[in-house]
Amino acid sequence: MYHNPVLLKQSVDDLVTNPDGTYVDCTFGGGGHSREILSRLSDKGKLFSFDQDLDALKNNIDDPRFTLINQNFRFLENSLLMYGVSQVDGVLADLGVSSHQFDEAERGFSTRSDAPLDMRMNVMQSLDAKRVINDYEEEQLADIFYYYGELREARKLARDIVHHRKSKIINTTEDLKKLFSYLPPHKVNKFYAQLFQAIRIEVNQELEVLKEMLVQAYQVLKPEGRLVVISYHSLEDRLVKRFLKNGMFEGEPTRDIYGNYKKAFELLKSKAIIPDDKEIEENSRARSAKMRTGIKV
Repeated sequence: MYHNPVLLKQSVDDLVTNPDGTYVDCTFGGGGHSREILSRLSDKGKLFSFDQDLDALKNNIDDPRFTLINQNFRFLENSLLMYGVSQVDGVLADLGVSSHQFDEAERGFSTRSDAPLDMRMNVMQSLDAKRVINDYEEEQLADIFYYYGELREARKLARDIVHHRKSKIINTTEDLKKLFSYLPPHKVNKFYAQLFQAIRIEVNQELEVLKEMLVQAYQVLKPEGRLVVISYHSLEDRLVKRFLKNGMFEGEPTRDIYGNYKKAFELLKSKAIIPDDKEIEENSRARSAKMRTGIKV
């Protein structure tokens, strides 16, 4: 089972402004957003969806207006060019891990199951969580835990892992969790969520991939085309917010003598859209979702 698409109506309302247009769904998954987009398009409209997870291919949609591309969305621009598409009317990205990936215990994403340390969204790639935990240097691990998991005790965690793996390889999620069995019960759930998030982001290079996708989305969007992004943690949301504001991820944009800078996007709404209580009650995954929409200047 794939998750119920988060902020379904709101995201597609923001995205589709031209029924005859060409659109991109960067994160196909179970196809919920893609099906809703197709329902808004005319016979002339087209939708290209991306997903690197082989399991997602089973959800392919039989529709002449639809093309599913089995590729990471970091290759957005070149993949579209292969289909003769250089400009589109809108790009949607619903980031993060799908419920399907969490529920497939052997994928190693969930903190609830004892599974091989994997966490690969693309099972064909060589880097997995086991390699990160057993092969990375202590300083590398500490940086991952601190920057990607926002864990203040990152250096101690890295030291504990490196000390343990000298005598025994850490093979499974349960092996990893046992290293921190000394934690008080009221801290366990949040800690493991942050730890697993940090490892997962490193395995899949999620923040770098997101940056690449955002830059390419800007390139392929037509003037007044729309970029809609749903994120699930502050690291993603900060990147999206900053990029929509000034087209950059760090530093300050060049300003004219009046203090103005050239904008990449106009925000459709000044604040992020979040799910209402009803949606969160029906779909717990929606709890941390934030949606931002930019209109290309």
